[in-house]
Amino acid sequence: MSHPTELPGLSPGQRIQDPLLILGVDRRGGDTPHTILTLANATGKLATAPFWLEDQPKIAGLAAGDVVQVIGEVALYRGVRQLKVTSLRPLPKGAVELSQLVPSIGDPAPYWKTLDGWRAEIARPRLAATLDLFYADDDFRLRYEACPASLAGHHAELGGLLKHTVEVASIARAIARVCRAEPDLVLAGVLLHDIGKLEAYRWEGGLFAMTEAGSLQGHVVLGALMLDRAVRAAQPMPCTEQELGILQHLVLSHHGRLEFGAAVAPMTLEAEVLHYADNASAKTASMADALADPENFEGEDLVSARGLWQLDRRRAYRGRSDWGG
Repeated sequence: MSHPTELPGLSPGQRIQDPLLILGVDRRGGDTPHTILTLANATGKLATAPFWLEDQPKIAGLAAGDVVQVIGEVALYRGVRQLKVTSLRPLPKGAVELSQLVPSIGDPAPYWKTLDGWRAEIARPRLAATLDLFYADDDFRLRYEACPASLAGHHAELGGLLKHTVEVASIARAIARVCRAEPDLVLAGVLLHDIGKLEAYRWEGGLFAMTEAGSLQGHVVLGALMLDRAVRAAQPMPCTEQELGILQHLVLSHHGRLEFGAAVAPMTLEAEVLHYADNASAKTASMADALADPENFEGEDLVSARGLWQLDRRRAYRGRSDWGG
């Protein structure tokens, strides 16, 4: 299977003839009505040049989520790349593998091997039994290994949630050793903290979107509710009421502060460890993505052209050195 064209690396004048996913259809009115499509594959995305009024028949009936065969050439408009489309035709559903159209972590097996290895080390039987309500369930694992960790921010890729979980666990386990937090409980918090994203997000067809429940309640609350339902449905309950409350606190507080989406602020050492490990994984992934995106920089500039939303409006610096090595 051929690798998809690297959209972020295309220079003005280069041509493309590839199947692409329509991520968005932006119809604009005013004196000069036009439509701009956002096209994507597994490597990134690129906006088209405007389809003016006379070009509308070319894109009639197309919507976000459709896959189209595109021929075009990259051009610059006011310093921003755009794809001037010369030919575009819809492709049947399923004609192109989703892995060619959407960013993905690839094979989830190595991530599961790592997580399951750590989970097998948990010595507290009630804690292990509670985690098994989710991680010993095949349907849960299939959804978890496909779910993105965010819709447009850190780890926004198929399987991103699984990759993020491994990162958070790696960081949290190291912090726990230093500060003498309970390692089994810290790992349990990592494994449970984002389970609500399975109900908050949808990703079928390559379009990442919020569900109704995700909009109304958010993944933090949804995760705590999922945990409560699973524990109470098991007969007998795998943990005590107090232990359930401790685990729910880890889920509800992992964003650290109420203004950042936490239902409560961390009140235990393990909750504090989880919050900082989660934040470290998210923030470093966002920085790496920002530095790798050529759209954030003008030409060969080392400093980003503007403050970046992924970095809380900070600018990024991509200068490097081999330090004499």
